[in-house]
Amino acid sequence: MTSENIKTPDGGTLELYSTGAELASAGSGVVVVPASMVTAADYTKFAQKLSAALGRPVHTFNRRGRGSSSPQAEDYILDADIRDLDAVMKHTSSTDVFGHSFGGAVALHAARTLPVERLAVYDPAVSVNHSVKADWTTEYERATAAGDDDRALAVLTKGLEAGAFSRMPLSMLTIANKLTAGTHVGKQMRELMRTGVREIKAIIAADMPAEPFLELPLETLIIVGEKSPAYFGVACGQIHDVLSGSSYTILHGAGHDGVLRAPDKLITELSDFFAG
Repeated sequence: MTSENIKTPDGGTLELYSTGAELASAGSGVVVVPASMVTAADYTKFAQKLSAALGRPVHTFNRRGRGSSSPQAEDYILDADIRDLDAVMKHTSSTDVFGHSFGGAVALHAARTLPVERLAVYDPAVSVNHSVKADWTTEYERATAAGDDDRALAVLTKGLEAGAFSRMPLSMLTIANKLTAGTHVGKQMRELMRTGVREIKAIIAADMPAEPFLELPLETLIIVGEKSPAYFGVACGQIHDVLSGSSYTILHGAGHDGVLRAPDKLITELSDFFAG
């Protein structure tokens, strides 16, 4: 795996990781657009397995607010990530895109205008006909204003239905956050929680009906984890209904973190799709 910092047209910096860069002559690479609350490094296993299966490069980048990429703007909107994805695609000469969770929302909106040939998404956190709601942000902001990041993170985790911990009572989850504050995961969650909430708000601001997604590439693969929160399937079902050329797959036994775990059945599904 190689890494480099690339410049964007607005003068920003994006930290880019390329796996299998030596395979560039075999065809277009696949650009991975990461989720919220994670970094490009969390996709290392996934990128390695997908690149090996495809025999082509896989490029993952730190979106703004992560690693050595530029900070995320306080007035962040979804278009900022769409422009950054465009810059990465041009720099890597890639036309295939894979998006996970929030990255899936970016990819779905971006592929309506960018030159994406094949698009795959896993649990895209896209809002279609108000499928994504965030009534919890008021309580989150109240906690952050009070300097209680442990409670704010608990509210965020429950609001996103993020994993088994989200089913804990808020008070217990707040205590758990205090206990894990010094761990790698705990530190990363705290570093990214404010960017994550800005991104949720941007998703809701970009809510639209399903019909505009008719502009997506004919070859679009939508994957939803069997154990993922139900709201992912609600939006995906509506997009699939209007996009006649799309394929819709439920990954059995997998949850929202299925991409990070990189099970062989997911890699096979994606490699078959991107191989055309």
